Formats: sequence, structure tokens, C-alpha cells
Amino acid sequence: MEEGGTLEAKIRRVGFALGLDAVGFADAGPTPRTEFLRDWWSRGYGGEMHYIGRRLEERIDPRRVLPEATALVVVGLACPPEREARSGCETRSAADIDHPPTSGVVARYAGGDDYHEVLLDRVRALEAALPRLAGRRTRSRSYVDTGPVSERAAAERAGLGWIAKNSCLIHPELGSHLMLGVILCDLELERDRPVADQCGTCRACLDVCPTDAFAEPYVLDATRCISYTTIETRGTIPLEMREAQADHVFGCDLCQSVCPWNKSLPRSPLTDPLGLRERLGKRDEWIAPTLEWILDLDEEGFRAATQKTAIRRPGRVGLLRNALVAAGNSDDSRLLERVRRFVEDPDPILSEHARWALARLERVESGASPNPIRAD
Repeated sequence: MEEGGTLEAKIRRVGFALGLDAVGFADAGPTPRTEFLRDWWSRGYGGEMHYIGRRLEERIDPRRVLPEATALVVVGLACPPEREARSGCETRSAADIDHPPTSGVVARYAGGDDYHEVLLDRVRALEAALPRLAGRRTRSRSYVDTGPVSERAAAERAGLGWIAKNSCLIHPELGSHLMLGVILCDLELERDRPVADQCGTCRACLDVCPTDAFAEPYVLDATRCISYTTIETRGTIPLEMREAQADHVFGCDLCQSVCPWNKSLPRSPLTDPLGLRERLGKRDEWIAPTLEWILDLDEEGFRAATQKTAIRRPGRVGLLRNALVAAGNSDDSRLLERVRRFVEDPDPILSEHARWALARLERVESGASPNPIRAD
């Protein structure tokens, strides 16, 4: 073992040297939070995310993933703050300045290099250092939101923050825009104390949700969440949820944007010596992508625009479907021709959403309400 400090302190030092913002330690067994997953899944709140149901018991008890596991090393990396697109990136006419094109909203974590890959590189580097730090061979596995591990429950247990009423983890210094990774290992590590729930009587996150996605405080019905319908769903977006989707084309941050714990800036470290946040920051084209641009993307253009980003997850059809819904909600009749192109699209998902959007835009053009009250 290296000189200087406890094993936990050494792991933290290496983690911070790798650019991570938080490192904590927890027991590897099940908790009431993970046990609740059974009830959550049985209520149907997981929707089409069958990868959760297939390995539910492993999510509940990480020792089913790695029987030798005795501890969890949980890490966090703060998501970079939103920024405005650099001026001079494109030439705009006077008409565009007076009447800017309608843009779609992309979740804060997306639009830059995929955090799964960026963070996983750091997590695996920390995992690789464990044998040297411990002075012995170790058994371990690491995950960043792609394996049968409940990262937020693990982070809560490891003292990185508390689970809020919107089911996000809130770090008391970094807020909730925190990307998490977990290492299962066979080391004996001193556990960190959990952080007390500090939501109090606040319910801003619950009240702002336009789709009423929270079955109750702390319980998310994913099937009603805009992040789920714009990213995870491969079929049609339910009719009753389309208007509430507004201009979101990939994910949603509404419940985090109103959280008081995210209001006090800065909510991410000021330094970035390894350039991780620079890599994670949105590329200019995804800061406020115009719906015209998205709807013009062919397969080759989609692949180029989404290369190495999380936005590739729903596929071109999923992204276009989301943009068609946003177009239908836009009241922008300039989008009519682009929407009409998809009415006869061979993909039934695109043609159906295009017909919905077209009907709404044609009502706007005629001066009627896009969502008239039914006379019957």
C-alpha cells in the first residue's frame, strides 16, 4: 500500500486527480431504496425500459452482480452549465434576427460528448488503480448508467447527496446536475454517512411538471416523463402528452431548473484542468437547434450531427418524431412545408406525428386555436 493516509483517502485523491468532483463509499447490500424498485416496477412505472425488469434483482442487491462485492465506490461528475452559442457561428439575415426560427430544447447533459463514455473512462481508470492502492489483487466491476446498478440509490448511500422529491440526487454543493458512476469491489472500506433530506416542504419540482409524471413525492412514473417519451419510447408519443411536451426534442430539465438547490451558482467546479466539462458541454448546434434543421436531417446528417453524443439514442426516427411534436406545438406556420414532407413518410410513426402537427399548424394559419375545445 502507498504511504500517506487511509485507503479511502487515497482512492479519493486518485478520483479527484482524474477529474471527478465527488467520491463516496457505501455498503454493497440492498437497501430500502433499492427494495422499493420491485414495487415501482410492478406498478408499471418503468414502461418500455425492459432492461430494468430483466435484471431487477441485481439492481436491488449489487452482490448478485459481483458476489465478492463488499463495498461500492460511488463517483460524481458535475454537468457543465448551459451556455449561449458563440456569436459568428452562422450568418443570419435581418429577417431571421427579427423573427428567429423556432428552436427545440435539449436536456443539459446532452449535446456534447456522451457522458456515459466520458465518465466511464474516468471510472475505469479509478477501478484500475484499486489494486495498487490496496496493495493486493481486487475483484471489481464498474458502471455508468448502463448496467444493473441503481446509481442514485448507491450515491445516496455513499453520502453524495439525498434523493429529492423529483427522484434526482441532490449534492449539497453541486446540485442535481450530477453524472454518477459506481464501482463494485471486494475491498473493506469505511462507509460514508448519508446526507439528510433537505427538500423540506418545497414542491417546486412536482408542481412544474407539465405531464404530472410524479405519482407522489419521490416516486416518478417514467411513462409520463418527457425524458422517457422523447428518449426511451420507440413508438408513438401518447396523444394526451404531446401538447405538454412543448418544444422539448430530447429530454427535459424542468424539475431540476426550478429546484432552489440548483439556483445558487456556480453549481459546478470553476476549474476543469482535464477538459472534461469542455468535452461534455453542448456543441453549438445543440444549444438551441432549430426545428427546421432537425427536420431536414437525413440519415447521414443525423449520424454526423449526433456523433459521440447521447442524442443518438432515440435514433433519427425518434428525434424527428420529437421535432414534429415540437413543430405542432410551435404556432409557427413557417414549419408547414417541412411537416408536410413527412405526412406520406413510409415510416408510420413519422407520418402519424406529422399529420397531428400539420392539423395544429393549419389551424394556426387559419387563425383558429391549435387545440380547439370540442363542441361535443
